[in-house]
Amino acid sequence: MTEGNFVDYVKMHVSSGKGGQGSAHLHREKYIEKGGPDGGDGGRGGHIIIRGNENLWTLLHLKFKRHARAGHGEHGSKSRSTGADGEDVYLDVPLGTVVKDTETDDVLFEITDNNEEQIVAKGGRGGLGNWHFKSSTNQTPRYAQPGEPLEEKHITLELKVLADVGLVGFPNAGKSTLLSVVSAAKPKIADYEFTTLKPNLGIVEYRDFQTFVMADIPGIIEGAAEGKGLGHYFLRHIERNSILLFLIPADAKDIRKQYDILLDELKRYNPEMLDKERMIAISKSDMLDEELQAEMKVELDKTLPIEYMFISSVAQKGITQLKDKLWKMLND
Repeated sequence: MTEGNFVDYVKMHVSSGKGGQGSAHLHREKYIEKGGPDGGDGGRGGHIIIRGNENLWTLLHLKFKRHARAGHGEHGSKSRSTGADGEDVYLDVPLGTVVKDTETDDVLFEITDNNEEQIVAKGGRGGLGNWHFKSSTNQTPRYAQPGEPLEEKHITLELKVLADVGLVGFPNAGKSTLLSVVSAAKPKIADYEFTTLKPNLGIVEYRDFQTFVMADIPGIIEGAAEGKGLGHYFLRHIERNSILLFLIPADAKDIRKQYDILLDELKRYNPEMLDKERMIAISKSDMLDEELQAEMKVELDKTLPIEYMFISSVAQKGITQLKDKLWKMLND
């Protein structure tokens, strides 16, 4: 998936349909002087419906669709004829899409299953025709109900990437390079910070034709939870990952400190992220000789609180062992 085609945030104005007006018709026919009330009901206004589609991975198709309007219900007519319902409008979204009320920022619902349907703007009910109101004391009611008004909303669609493994790290830690090595994904790779501006997904092939999904999340910096850098905009994608793989380069001044900063940003954004399984990959380890790596291992065994391993995407060092470990963690 190319960077420009990945859209994970869309704002829209939606409007359902008005209900049709009930008819106040009185039956008139040759040889029937007083046929009585026979006005039909108005039709229901159309709904705006959000529908899950497992074949979609992005909100790109809704990027330029600023308005969605459903059809109005038709009025009732004579002979108790009910007006036609207004046409419903379906907005297909990828699984993992959260729908919010833009004005209040309240979460309305979330789409998690294929073909799941949720009404975001309900069409107005059609009004009742006058034949509903006839009685022994009011045999010719000359009134009917108007249809209910339409419903309008400003909504925000937020896609949270669904992946098995999420890559977490500072800018230029080697996340995109790792994803390009273990999968067929082609993320942008360059020797400067914030190369990745959109999350990238890759399908990692494992033994016996097994696969799992890995997501490269744009780099987090200290203060991301408060809005610094790009990380705050993409932290929501990490919420949906089963395993968090922290990538820290071997030439980092303090590996434990970098891990603590990253973990603290996740905690401040959402404390529930601490419940996820975590692992550290020391990237760019091809720059270490065996003696230096052994010295670092002695120190890291004392300081790092979780399991870690040395890898090099460029030299293909430790990649197979990393996939073995991630697969085991996913299936334990």
